Amino acid sequence: MPDWRRYFVEGGSYFFTVVTHRRTMIFQSKLARDMLGNLMRACRQKWPFEVNALVLLPDHLHSIWTLPSGDARYSTRWGWLKKEFTKAWLSTAGQEGLVSSGGIRDGRRGVWQPKFWEHTLRDETDFENHFDYIHFNPVNHGYVPRPGLWPWSSFHEWVKKGVYPANWAERTDEDLLKRFERIKDTVGE
Repeated sequence: MPDWRRYFVEGGSYFFTVVTHRRTMIFQSKLARDMLGNLMRACRQKWPFEVNALVLLPDHLHSIWTLPSGDARYSTRWGWLKKEFTKAWLSTAGQEGLVSSGGIRDGRRGVWQPKFWEHTLRDETDFENHFDYIHFNPVNHGYVPRPGLWPWSSFHEWVKKGVYPANWAERTDEDLLKRFERIKDTVGE
């Protein structure tokens, strides 16, 4: 049995990986992407937080959130998001995967994997490494040759703000590939 211990830092920044049930490609659907975006905005209204980076792939997402001072309740937010997305998705005839009898007893519906991966960002270097990892992830999975070609990413926002050049991180950038290999074990993928 895994020992699910979470580290809580009030006002901290966190890297998350959240995966669909059995890696089902739910987010190939525009409806699912729009639904998740709307729910993320509703969640931020209920419990404020800053989304520093986000990438949405067909079967998972990565994000960095910074919580307000005095607040470490990221689990509340993710629990609400996953529950509300599941209800909305299934109400629109979205498919759910098969769930074991134990999963059914635990209230699972076959839309999300149980739990989520969280990593508390320790310092600016840790933040920057995960920030870049998020934006490089569609390239890492082979969907596109560079981050600017993936539409469901905060990369485009950061290009507009001058943080990245539009052609940042071509697939052939060996230094970046090596750097991301080193942090791959810390991202829950």
